[in-house]
Amino acid sequence: MRLRKLLLVASAAMLGLPAAPAMSQDMSFDAYLQLLIARARAEGVSESTLQRMTAGLEPNRRVIELDQTQPGSWDKPGYPPLAPYIATHVDDARINGGRREYANWRSSITAIEREYGVPGEIIVAIWGHETAYGRVKGGFDLSQSLATLAWEGRRRELFSSEWVDLMKVADKGYSRSELKGSWAGAFGNPQFLPSVYLRLASDGDGDGRADIMNNSADALASIANYFRDAGWREGQPWGVRAYVPSGFDVDRYKTKLVGPVCPRVHERHSQYKTAAEWRALGIQPQRPLPENTLVSLFQPDGPGTPAWLLTSNYRVILEYNCSNYYAMSVGLLADEIAR
Repeated sequence: MRLRKLLLVASAAMLGLPAAPAMSQDMSFDAYLQLLIARARAEGVSESTLQRMTAGLEPNRRVIELDQTQPGSWDKPGYPPLAPYIATHVDDARINGGRREYANWRSSITAIEREYGVPGEIIVAIWGHETAYGRVKGGFDLSQSLATLAWEGRRRELFSSEWVDLMKVADKGYSRSELKGSWAGAFGNPQFLPSVYLRLASDGDGDGRADIMNNSADALASIANYFRDAGWREGQPWGVRAYVPSGFDVDRYKTKLVGPVCPRVHERHSQYKTAAEWRALGIQPQRPLPENTLVSLFQPDGPGTPAWLLTSNYRVILEYNCSNYYAMSVGLLADEIAR
């Protein structure tokens, strides 16, 4: 068995690939790092970038602790109420900060809206939730964090690929000191993973770079590009408040579809019906909504509490972070910023 493991490690090294997850306990961090370096080199990363991004690199035990203490899937019945979450995440500080940043970047936002078809208030709301408008971007050395997580092995393929992609980002001329972020590898104003940066980061001010770390215009354009790529429908709201008559049985219209990703997030949403069909059932949108718009009824805290009709754009917000709490707070913050 030991010989077989060594042969697998040797084969991975020859191919420039990381070993299988079971190998991490039989390999030092330095040995595993060489596999990552070989893979990045094979994918075109320069030697100078690899040297500066790996100099003195050693595992970060704090990152391993944080990864191993992440909660698993929620298996308790019921859900925490939405209202307290909204009260703490759509507060005066975020609302006022969002309005201020919207005003500061109005000309850039107008151009971005025109190019990508995504409302500025939604873009700014994401910025506010992710990094408090650029003030809290994380201080972990991304090269160290991602190499540590790949070596640890719990989600090796994800983090080994993200480490290689980080090297490609660094190869664009970003210093190691600039490439800092969350312990799990997200970075910059919009908290993109390196793979997302390579695919969707955009130049918002025409200077030829997509600097989501230091350039707010680039960060805003990159968020807009993410939303356009995820299918945002121009001219359609994310959702609107709705009046639900007393005694209305929301559960009668629960969706029968099971989402392949984040099923518990989607299971609380109703079937999709047109706004006209909901009106016929007594559900009244509190803001204008075209009669043929397909929407899902969502009343997260139960009968007698606020309800919303959610469009497909709400699901685009969920693409950014698969949580009803997150998506609702982004939508509601955006509404407040736009007031």
